[in-house]
Amino acid sequence: MSSLLRFDPAALGAPEEGAPPAERIVTGEPRHRTWNLETAYDETQFAGIWESTPGAWRVVYEEWEFCTILEGVSILHEDGAAPVRLTAGDSFVLRPGFTGVWEVVETTRKLYVIRLA
Repeated sequence: MSSLLRFDPAALGAPEEGAPPAERIVTGEPRHRTWNLETAYDETQFAGIWESTPGAWRVVYEEWEFCTILEGVSILHEDGAAPVRLTAGDSFVLRPGFTGVWEVVETTRKLYVIRLA
């Protein structure tokens, strides 16, 4: 097996489909699709592509996550901070302890790499 992982949209296969827990939804009816391309042998690291339809929900991060927005528009509303608008090409890290609201304005697709804390 290669030690190189490519985020190849042509080789994604079928996504896992889901939604935020109902008690966390703030507005809309967001639906998620996730193509997990990598799970480390010890299940502490994950990498793949995630997509969500419009809506907003509360988030609480206990993990570390690096993201790059591929398409769409989202706004992160961190508790106690100014909202941050994210569009295609934006890269960022969400650290453990981030709490707030993830708002998808236009269907958003991102690359992600997650490391459990």
